[in-house]
Amino acid sequence: MNVVPLNRETLQERVYRQVCDLILDGEIAPGQLVTIQAMADAFGVSHMPVREALKRLASANALTVVSGRSIGIPQLSRERLMDLYAVRIEVESLAGSWAAKRISPEELKTLQVECRELKKSGATDDSKAYLRANRAFHFSIYRAARSESLLSIIENLWLQIGPYLNLLRGSGNYTVANKHHQMMVDCLRARNENGVRDAVRADIEAAY
Repeated sequence: MNVVPLNRETLQERVYRQVCDLILDGEIAPGQLVTIQAMADAFGVSHMPVREALKRLASANALTVVSGRSIGIPQLSRERLMDLYAVRIEVESLAGSWAAKRISPEELKTLQVECRELKKSGATDDSKAYLRANRAFHFSIYRAARSESLLSIIENLWLQIGPYLNLLRGSGNYTVANKHHQMMVDCLRARNENGVRDAVRADIEAAY
């Protein structure tokens, strides 16, 4: 078979991306402990690539080692929360305004589908489905900004704040957020840069 061997670096990167996806989708909630063994078993790999992934994520303040064999989400102080808020509101609104100039018709169609999925999961109070859809929706916009540098910064911010979006369940935020999401789609379709920027800022403010 014409198969490229999976070298160590490739395996480590794949495990890293899978752990990132778990964090970004809110699959690891604040206060939840996950063992290295459980993660290695789930991915079907040895401990080594899991430990390497966790080391990278710990240096990015996305995870913390609770004990020698367990990891969890770092506690979020008020000071760190406000620092993340201040940076996100500037960086993500900038990405939104850039997307208004560069988004394609196909991407707009995808966004509207994702927006409907957000409304559906919000109505049923399915928090895990909502968090997955929320991440997909926002990153569709941020990718449309066509800046890998900006996208990398935003992903790092979401790795730190994403798990805490679990705490919004039952707060009424899903309904408010979905109004902002539809506003983003409408403004992107109209190429309204200031409108998208304001909608992104309002969405972040409401969550905080």
